[in-house]
Amino acid sequence: MTKTIQAIRGMNDVLPGDISLYQYVEKVLKKVLLNYGFSEIRTPIIEYTPLFKRAIGEDTDIINKEMYNFNDRHSNSITLRPEGTAGCVRAGIEHGLLHNQEQRLWYMGPMFRYERPQKGRYRQFYQIGSEVFGLKGPNIDAELILMTARCWRLLGIANHVHLELNSIGSIEARKKYHHALVNILEKHISILDHDSKRRMHSNPMRLLDSKNPSIKALFDNAPPLGDYLDNKSREHFTELCRLLDLSGVSYRINQRLVRGLDYYNNTVFEWITNSLGAQGAVCSGGRYDHLVKLLGGGDIPAVGCAIGLERLVLLVRLVSPLLEHQQNVDIYLIYLGQGTENAMLLFSEYLRNKLPEFKIMTNFGGGSFSTQFTRANKLGARIALALGEDEIKHHQCIIKDLYNGIQKTVSQCHAADTLRVILTDTSKQQNSL
Repeated sequence: MTKTIQAIRGMNDVLPGDISLYQYVEKVLKKVLLNYGFSEIRTPIIEYTPLFKRAIGEDTDIINKEMYNFNDRHSNSITLRPEGTAGCVRAGIEHGLLHNQEQRLWYMGPMFRYERPQKGRYRQFYQIGSEVFGLKGPNIDAELILMTARCWRLLGIANHVHLELNSIGSIEARKKYHHALVNILEKHISILDHDSKRRMHSNPMRLLDSKNPSIKALFDNAPPLGDYLDNKSREHFTELCRLLDLSGVSYRINQRLVRGLDYYNNTVFEWITNSLGAQGAVCSGGRYDHLVKLLGGGDIPAVGCAIGLERLVLLVRLVSPLLEHQQNVDIYLIYLGQGTENAMLLFSEYLRNKLPEFKIMTNFGGGSFSTQFTRANKLGARIALALGEDEIKHHQCIIKDLYNGIQKTVSQCHAADTLRVILTDTSKQQNSL
């Protein structure tokens, strides 16, 4: 027997039964992004490898362990994108989108990292990201956080996420802190694991969020990063906190929050949930005022964030399980008798012309009226519309509301208006809940 081929480990299928929830979440997020003035950009899923090495940082887990790299036919090293910001910046520079102008861009698509698969963490995963270029004040940082908070409210998960916030300061401030951490690590080098020894000189700040209990204990009495901030960074962070306080957004300052990408400076933040086990970060972001210049563009400030769709969908499903049972079909068309199949095929196209905003599905599996009504119910249809020989003869159709069981016979020329009234009333009722 031929062996079946399965998906690559960590590459996750999204099946028809789940896709409606993904579409619902994406629709909410896109609506909020448009409301805040963002424009969509679509970049390739593969880029030249140096783009990510230069942007993300040579001594990061993403570069050292997680990227999917391979050579093309001309021996160029190319990479499946592990995150979206670098490609967005590259596109902005290449097409002149960032020079002397404010730009707000958003994107959605698959990212790739070779990590150990877990619930909510896949090797191919989807993100919705938003990036703002050309603004350097804390007010845009605050607005970005407020925008994400609005997403959580609209999705009904605001009580299941909390905001963690920090400032990692300027490059100069981090250099001073870098030396302080190295001094601590060198005094306790005997307890460091191999990975910590490798990083202690190149990127010791990454050890602040280490999961190793010995490393975590080592930093319990270490001076906080906040003590090393320059005045400008401290003022920026203080004003950001003040704006969030005025806006009623709760947060926790976590001075060990440094993020896993080297391009960040000043503001960094994460929205965390305790409802999904180990994979708690739903949204992460911060400022990266030097990345555009690092990648060959101008000296342009920037701030952005990315939302992990898989984790967000898991959380929405956990909090609002009824969303999974949204109807998949608005109108299910059934027929029985001589000549009714062809008549229904033509009538269905007429209805789709008149009702393009609704999902209309025709039964082509045969069966009695009873069997066809059962199929309509299994598909979660709101309405079943039936044609029999008598209905065709008199240019009529039967419309049955499957929610309340009310059935009526109407002329075919008035069917579209009747259907729209029923479905529009249902939509209003659902939106008022």
